[in-house]
Amino acid sequence: MEQKFPLPPFTYETALQKVQLAEDAWNTQDPEKVSKAYTVDSEWRNRSVFVNGREEIVKFLTQKWQNEHQYKLKKELWAFTGNRIAVRFEYEYHDASGQWFRAYGNENWEFDPNGLMQKRYASINDVPIEEKDRRL
Repeated sequence: MEQKFPLPPFTYETALQKVQLAEDAWNTQDPEKVSKAYTVDSEWRNRSVFVNGREEIVKFLTQKWQNEHQYKLKKELWAFTGNRIAVRFEYEYHDASGQWFRAYGNENWEFDPNGLMQKRYASINDVPIEEKDRRL
C-alpha cells in the first residue's frame, strides 16, 4: 500500500509539511516524481484543463515544463481541515520567446487516508512581467 507522509487528518504543522513537500517536488520539474504524490485515479482541474490519473498527470506536466522555462514555484498554506488543504501560490517562468510571466493561483487539495492527493483544483492567472521584476 502506497503512503505519502504526512497523513490526514492534518495539523497545522503537518499541513505546512505537505505544502512544502509539494513545492519541493514541483520545483524539480520531474513529472514522474510529482505524479507519485497523487492517487492513480487522481482528479485535477488545472485552469480549464481536466486531468485524470497519473498517466495524464505525467503527460500534462511534461508538456507544461517544455513550455515554461526556468520555472520556479512558491506555495503558501492558506487553510486546512481533516483531509483537505488550500494553498495560494505564485510561480515564474519564461516562454520560448523569452517573455517572463508570474502566475498567481489557488489550489484546493483533497487527500485519501494514505496521504495521496485524490483531488486537485487549481485556478491560475498569468501576468506578463519584465525579467528585472522577477521575485523568485
